[in-house]
Amino acid sequence: MTAFEIKVDDLTGPEVTALILEHLKGMSELSPPESMHALNIDGLKKPEVTFWSAWEGDQLAGCGAMKELDAGHGEIKSMRTSSAHLRKGVAKQLLEHIVGEAKRRGYNRLSLETGSMIEFEAARKLYERFGFQYCGPFSNYTEDPLSTFMTKEL
Repeated sequence: MTAFEIKVDDLTGPEVTALILEHLKGMSELSPPESMHALNIDGLKKPEVTFWSAWEGDQLAGCGAMKELDAGHGEIKSMRTSSAHLRKGVAKQLLEHIVGEAKRRGYNRLSLETGSMIEFEAARKLYERFGFQYCGPFSNYTEDPLSTFMTKEL
C-alpha cells in the first residue's frame, strides 16, 4: 500500500479546491439540500475545523477534516478520495490520521454523519472496520432517512 503524505492544508491550492467542489457536486447529486451536510470551502476554513490533504508525490489523493464540537467530541467531515486514487487506501490512511489526531487532542468521542444510500455503503463499511457504531443524531443534526450517524469512543 502506498504511504501518502498527509498534511494540514489551508484550502488555497487549485487541486484541493477542485476536489472539494467535486465532493460538493457529488453530494448534491445524491442528497436534497436539507439532507446535505458537507461543508463548503468557507465552512472548512472555520477555526473549529482542521482540514488535511493526502498527497502521492505532487498528486492530490484525497482529503478529510475534523470539526471540534466541544472539548471532548470531534466530528469527521469531508472525507473524499480523488477519483484517480480510488482503492489505494487513501481513505483508510486519512481516517487513521484523523482518529490519531482526535486521541492526541484528548477527545473521548469521534462522530460522523454519512449518507444512508447504497452509494455510501463502502464508507459505512470503512467506518465499521474502524470501530464506529451506529447511533442517533448528535450535535445539531436531526433524524433524517438519508443520513446515517456513527460514533466511536476513543
